[in-house]
Amino acid sequence: MSVTTSYPGVYIVELPSSSHTVTPAPTSVTVFVGYTNPFWQLPDGSDPPWGQAVEVFSFADYEASFGGFFASPFLPDYVGQAVFQFFENGGSDAIVVGLKAGDYFDPTLPPPHDTTHKIEAATVTLGTSANYLTLTALQPVGLVGPPQVGVTMQVVIGNLIETNGTADDTADVTLVYGTTVETYRRVQIQKLQATINASSRLALVSQTGTVPPKYTPFSGTTEFAYTDYEPTVGMTGVNPLDFGPVFAAGAPLDIVPVFNLMVLPGITDNAVLAEALAYCEVKRAFFIMDPPADAIASSKAASVPGAPYPSTLIGDDAPPVSTNGALYFPYLRTTDPVTGASSTAPPSGFVAGIFAREDVNRGVWKSPAGLETTILGTAGVVAWGDMTDPQQGVLNTGTPAVNALRSFPGIGTVVFGGRTLVSGNPAYEQWRYVAVRRMALFIEQSLYSSLKWAIHEPNDTPLWNALRQEVQAFMLGLFRQGAFQGSADKAFAVQCDDTTTTQAEIDLGIVNIIVSFAPLKPAEFVVVKIAQLAGQS
Repeated sequence: MSVTTSYPGVYIVELPSSSHTVTPAPTSVTVFVGYTNPFWQLPDGSDPPWGQAVEVFSFADYEASFGGFFASPFLPDYVGQAVFQFFENGGSDAIVVGLKAGDYFDPTLPPPHDTTHKIEAATVTLGTSANYLTLTALQPVGLVGPPQVGVTMQVVIGNLIETNGTADDTADVTLVYGTTVETYRRVQIQKLQATINASSRLALVSQTGTVPPKYTPFSGTTEFAYTDYEPTVGMTGVNPLDFGPVFAAGAPLDIVPVFNLMVLPGITDNAVLAEALAYCEVKRAFFIMDPPADAIASSKAASVPGAPYPSTLIGDDAPPVSTNGALYFPYLRTTDPVTGASSTAPPSGFVAGIFAREDVNRGVWKSPAGLETTILGTAGVVAWGDMTDPQQGVLNTGTPAVNALRSFPGIGTVVFGGRTLVSGNPAYEQWRYVAVRRMALFIEQSLYSSLKWAIHEPNDTPLWNALRQEVQAFMLGLFRQGAFQGSADKAFAVQCDDTTTTQAEIDLGIVNIIVSFAPLKPAEFVVVKIAQLAGQS
């Protein structure tokens, strides 16, 4: 700015700063894509934000948007459990793209699937054919059987107090679903809708015609049931075709400024995985892949009680490969949050939390593996996924590499592998390790987000000097945190001058910055050599 001088003296002029700094990008913002509770409704009666990219900072945030855990024999609750496991193990920032399952179909048939059997909520009706109240389940309901499959839901009307035929009859109304029980005491039937809808997480009440004047003859226990279509054992609501729109250009996830990790809990369809990996490459993100649910550690594991049948030897299948992904095995033992029974869960949610924890405690350049990566919320690996050191050696050096989760006495269950999907391919030697690849993605994302100020600046020496100094300062800061190996003059290099940008590129509006670094590679194999000194007493 200019200043007008009129008298002898000192004039102060504040000049705008021309310096810029590179802001480190986040490293563990994690995207979860998959099915949430298909029957959940928000307090205002509207649908959850299915298909939208919803950012959550705790599991309570997830519950508010998608209803939390659910149990269904036709639709596994992998997303809810994975989000919970992520936060339990150190995660702090997640983006959930919840999908709504729309149809039941036979999973043994190839897509496109028959979509004539819509997924509808189970109900209970109280009243006459013209005037009735409908209780609609907010949770997936199992089949009564016999045999019973899944978790059933009942409404129990008891402690009925009649008032000589008037509309003032009261009763205790109880909703029972697994280990969850909701009791509403001394409720008049004309107030049942407002009472339950105000607080229930199990059902909503709607009215057709006028309210029935009395509870009788509806006292006792009534099962919620499917009226439009009752699915049969073996059917599923998981359709691989539901995932494609998530990765489309212009979709809600596409406009999220930055995310670093992606998890599709329990999804092993190769077409979906290939699409997710390609999307992560474009977005500079890293994909954490689950193994097939029927994968076992060895041929002998097929005879372990509870082992899946038929089963697949891990490593025999051929998932898609990418520099931006890693496969973790096996499933982990946990507790079903709805029924309280022992169950198993895919590892990706746990592992994503470990990634986040290590990023905070050690840095993105530290391999998210080792004895310090104790996994919380699990009783250990499934019995058919337990392995010996030689067995892990085969998986660790395979193509693609399989990162093992191992349980050790006195330590717990830990992530004990840190290789990418391309580690067995000599052409991708530089991206063998998860930590090295994620470090490169972190640098790329940081520079991509912070150097936009240079757009439309004059493409000449002053700009080149400014860019070089800014990036050098950023890289030096990382070096001082221990992110690179070697001394400062060998740990990294930044070039931006007339040797990196030719006159032809200047004419096209291009400026090139070459950034190289010496990554820290994990000490994957610790070799101890012992020798005797001859002739020493």
